[in-house]
Amino acid sequence: MNAQAVNFKLGDYLSKGFELLKKDYGSILGGFLVMLLMSFIPFCGYLAMGNFYKFLRNRSKGIPASAGDIFNFDDFMPYFVIQLILTAGIVALYIPIIVMIPAASYMDPEMGRTGLPVFFYLYMMVFYVALFFIIVKAFYLPALISLKGIKDIKTAWKMSMAMTKNNFFNILLFVIVAGIIGSLGIIACGIGLILTMPFAYVTNYFAYEDALQQIGNDEISEIGIKEKF
Repeated sequence: MNAQAVNFKLGDYLSKGFELLKKDYGSILGGFLVMLLMSFIPFCGYLAMGNFYKFLRNRSKGIPASAGDIFNFDDFMPYFVIQLILTAGIVALYIPIIVMIPAASYMDPEMGRTGLPVFFYLYMMVFYVALFFIIVKAFYLPALISLKGIKDIKTAWKMSMAMTKNNFFNILLFVIVAGIIGSLGIIACGIGLILTMPFAYVTNYFAYEDALQQIGNDEISEIGIKEKF
C-alpha cells in the first residue's frame, strides 16, 4: 500500500459517531461491554479494542455481527508485540524519574530546591512531548492491523507515520476531545461506561474508516494512471 497523508475531518467523525450510536445503541453497548470484559484477560486489551472496531465496521455497514465476535484471537500476536514495545518505552521514559526522586535526598539541600526541580520539570516536558508524539503517530495502528489486516508491526508503523503527516495537531485535538468526552461520563456517576465511552470509540472508528478509504481511493487512482500510460 502507498500510504499518504490523509485529510482529517474531525467534525465529520464526531457527527457520524453520534448518528451511529443513536441508531444502533443497544448493539454497540453490548459490544463495548464485551470488549471491557475481554480487556481483563492479560495482554488482550488492545486486541479487544481492535476486534471492537471490526464489530463497529460490520454494524455500520449493515453486516450481521454479534458482540460474541469480539472474542477472537486472530490478531493476538501483532497487538501483543505492540504492548511489549509500549511497555518497554514507558519504562524507559520513567527510569530517569525513578532515579531523580531518591537522588534528591543525597544532594545538597540548596541544589535540591533549585537544580533538581528545574531539571525535573524540563524532563517532564520532554516526557509528555514524546508521549503525545507516539500517541499521534501510532493513531492508525489499530485500523491498519484490525481493519486492513496488516500484521507486520514495522510496516503498520511506517504507514501510520505517513498517514498522520501534516495532521499532528488535528489528530491530537481529536484524541483530547474524544478522551474528555469519555472521561466526562465517568465523572458523572459512571454514566460514561454506558454512553460517552462507547461514543469515543465509535468516533475513532469513523476516523479510521475514512483514512482507509482515502488510501484505497489513492491506490485505485494510481493503478489507473499506470495502466493508462
